[in-house]
Amino acid sequence: MLSLNNIEVIYNDVILVLKGMSMEVPEGKIVGLLGSNGAGKSTTLKAISGLLKPEDGEVTDGSIVFKDKEIHHQDAEDTVRAGIFQVMEGRRVFEHLTTEENLIAGGYTRPDSGQVRPDLEMVYDFFPRLKERYNQTAGYLSGGEQQMLAIGRALMAKPQLMMLDEPSLGLAPLLVQEIFDIIERINKEQGTTILLVEQNANLALGVAHYAYIMESGRIVLDGYPDDLRANADVREFYLGLTEVGSRKSYRDVKHYKRRKRWLS
Repeated sequence: MLSLNNIEVIYNDVILVLKGMSMEVPEGKIVGLLGSNGAGKSTTLKAISGLLKPEDGEVTDGSIVFKDKEIHHQDAEDTVRAGIFQVMEGRRVFEHLTTEENLIAGGYTRPDSGQVRPDLEMVYDFFPRLKERYNQTAGYLSGGEQQMLAIGRALMAKPQLMMLDEPSLGLAPLLVQEIFDIIERINKEQGTTILLVEQNANLALGVAHYAYIMESGRIVLDGYPDDLRANADVREFYLGLTEVGSRKSYRDVKHYKRRKRWLS
């Protein structure tokens, strides 16, 4: 469904962030994009969704192809209408609107506007808590409820590809597990293709069908979740496990480097 082919992204004509990034997202699958802060994960999503321009970013090389059409130079609103919806990091709900008004706003670009209100029930089925709070001002929802609202608003757009940027950020563990269970349900029941950006490798590998790992603007490793979990580098640097399976503490470690073969 989606293919990134050796793309480079530069901010302000100076800062090279993505350095020949390539990956594929098959239709109907959940693909994880993992990496530490500053690896380029959010920039990758913005390159796909067309949100680089407001931040003075630009795809300067390579191509992004969605359903056989190049999209890396089109505006964000055209990307949404093409079937791609990005759920931003930090939720970004319309704080002064009610829960239901937020959801209805998600369907603004749909050509079948008559089906927007009936689809509210579909969202409320995934998120019963939102139905309980349908008339509550969104700014007063809890962090977990706002994350549910952000994903529900994306569903209202009927996306073919939903991109989630750090859905676990700032949430309690029980809420995080609930959110990820719903992400799996959306994929299975709606058939929505999902590109999941996440720092929590355990969570992402638990729901993804395939995953990529980024370092410094490049893909350094990719594979099926079981294969990545078995990889010694992934276990140490992303799952926090030593070779023998016990957790490793970095409390007294001032500096460490990725193994050189990661950058080869």
